[in-house]
Amino acid sequence: MVTKISSIGLFGLNAFPVKVEISASQGVPTLDIGGLADQSVQESRMRIKAAIQNSGMKTGSLKCVINLSPSGIRKSGSCYDLAILAAVLSVTGYIPKELDGKAFIGEVSLSGDICGIQGALAMAIEAAANGIGELYLPYENAAEASVVKNIRIYGVRNVSELAAHLCGRRLIRPAEPLPITEENYRTDLDFADVKGQEAVKSAIEVAAAGFHNMLMIGPPGTGKSMIAKRIPTVLPRMSFEESIETTKIHSVAGVLSPDQPLVTHRPFRNVSHTASSVGLIGGGSTPKPGEISLAHNGVLFLDEFPEFDRRVLETLRQPLENGEITISRAAGAVTYPCNIMLVAAMNPCPCGNYGSKVRKCTCSVQQVSRYLGKISQPILDRIDIQTEVSSVSYDDLAGSGKSESSAAMAERIAAAREIQQKRFRGTNIRANSGITPDILHEVCVLDEKAGSYLKLAFEKTGLSARAYDRVLKVARTCADLDGSEIIQKAHIARAVSYRSLDRKYWGNSLSLSQQ
Repeated sequence: MVTKISSIGLFGLNAFPVKVEISASQGVPTLDIGGLADQSVQESRMRIKAAIQNSGMKTGSLKCVINLSPSGIRKSGSCYDLAILAAVLSVTGYIPKELDGKAFIGEVSLSGDICGIQGALAMAIEAAANGIGELYLPYENAAEASVVKNIRIYGVRNVSELAAHLCGRRLIRPAEPLPITEENYRTDLDFADVKGQEAVKSAIEVAAAGFHNMLMIGPPGTGKSMIAKRIPTVLPRMSFEESIETTKIHSVAGVLSPDQPLVTHRPFRNVSHTASSVGLIGGGSTPKPGEISLAHNGVLFLDEFPEFDRRVLETLRQPLENGEITISRAAGAVTYPCNIMLVAAMNPCPCGNYGSKVRKCTCSVQQVSRYLGKISQPILDRIDIQTEVSSVSYDDLAGSGKSESSAAMAERIAAAREIQQKRFRGTNIRANSGITPDILHEVCVLDEKAGSYLKLAFEKTGLSARAYDRVLKVARTCADLDGSEIIQKAHIARAVSYRSLDRKYWGNSLSLSQQ
């Protein structure tokens, strides 16, 4: 007789149903596992044998053969331990054989404790989608999975507790749905702490309203990092769907905080310039998400932009364009979402003082040119807004007055986003930065003066086709902030001004020497 136990597998973000089939007969006690199970699954045999013994149970002289179905999909990881253990306990009579509507995921320790796993949220969603009524998983993953609807989540601490519950001797209470309150959205950061830099804040308001990529250029100590850290405070609050999307990625990556099992703040990933391409976009034999995916629905901050390896930066091209990254390995291909707001910051030269009115630049023309040349034109084309961050005056620093708060900025940004939500209702577009080419001119309607100004700017500055599209998207956001459905000349002029720094800084050596 064959007993079947439900479980869930995971490859990247892709969860899939698995049936743990067990056939038991009298003979030499063994536990054989098949079904394209890798070494980590095979090792579950010794964990399960020790866990059963250390929980005061015996398997007797049973020869157990286990198959993980479907056999054509590779199984990896320790998440199948609990289902295999449940299958063994069912044929030995410690728990009922009828376990229909129940699924089991989790790692089993030698002592019989049930250990936490990665990707529990994605597996819980898959379980609910397949009609599973009850999901048994490690206790530390219960809060994370509790946000899934139409399924009861049971957090299990050890093997004995699981057996007692399934036999009806001592029941486990289902996990309560995770409450989301105002506390989940509070932060100590605020733009009111940033002195001066009004032009930069204005640029940030446009960037946040349309979810546009942004580059800040300025000398050291002008507050670029401080400003960047506060950008999430003016972005609209995450919707429940966005929280689920982001939490799934963080869960799979193993970076989900036990104190915050649901991501409710927009991510802010501050990446060191020493990061590799795998660290930035993801990878590994079993592809894990990189920083660009961990920043999904939030901000990816790259400080000291030119100090990154150029080859690493070039890997950003496709994900910045498509909002997702596909990683192909021998085991298969995984696609992770990465709808991000890229915020980069850099000095204008190696010493940081090129163009400064306060300090003298000590770099040669060649040094400046080589330093700026680390940023390629294709990467610059994917950055919608460029702004200079100048040194703050003494009067601004010494003043006791507070700058405009994040709440005030967020209110205007939220109004602009509401316009965009109505405009793009029924589509997958969430903000102006995601406007697709097929509807670009339909939603970016210019008046006559705006059209003439854009034509003149295009011819004088030599914008690429990609840069042209992005200028239109930024102008659309500027118009939304003004509550105007038609893009006017002032909106185009503002959008074009945000593309001026590539001409100022990324000219040839002669132009650099003349500035």
